[in-house]
Amino acid sequence: MSWITIFGIAVGLAMDAFAVAVATGLTLDEVTSRHRFRLGFHFGLFQFLMPILGWAAGNELVGYIGTYDHWVAFALLSLVGGKMLWESREPRKKRHPPRADPTRGWSLITLSVATSLDALAVGFSMAALRVSVWTASVVIGLVTAALTVLGLGFGTRLGGRWGRWAEIIGGLVLLGIGIRILLSHLK
Repeated sequence: MSWITIFGIAVGLAMDAFAVAVATGLTLDEVTSRHRFRLGFHFGLFQFLMPILGWAAGNELVGYIGTYDHWVAFALLSLVGGKMLWESREPRKKRHPPRADPTRGWSLITLSVATSLDALAVGFSMAALRVSVWTASVVIGLVTAALTVLGLGFGTRLGGRWGRWAEIIGGLVLLGIGIRILLSHLK
């Protein structure tokens, strides 16, 4: 898998975290370095771990789906990208109600898991394509951490409209990668 593809997947997956970080930035009165660290670290860590878990599960099943693995990868990436596009249509207030401090406790864990579930499916896709997940997982985790910190800053400065566009772009990137994988195997 090329570096451009890995980076594209990382950015696509990080868009959920970016969008949640923007929304979180809107709910906090003041964003401190502790908020940035906690949110960036946890989102990055979960985005790093989920593809590995998906890859491990996918490796157990890859023998059964070897002849149509590119279709599985396409379907999973399309579902994740489509879900992101669909969710971008909902009003932000409906999806992310204000909380006291979403960078602490169970709220932080819940948000970390919710924003990284898509990475689980991507890890499964990597197993189906017989691609090593380790480098990709590190890149996904680092890109997510960086975009989370950036999103938190945007949320405090620019308002809620950016979170929706981030999800749209992320969804389109994942759909594009899924189509590219499918087309490269159908030649």
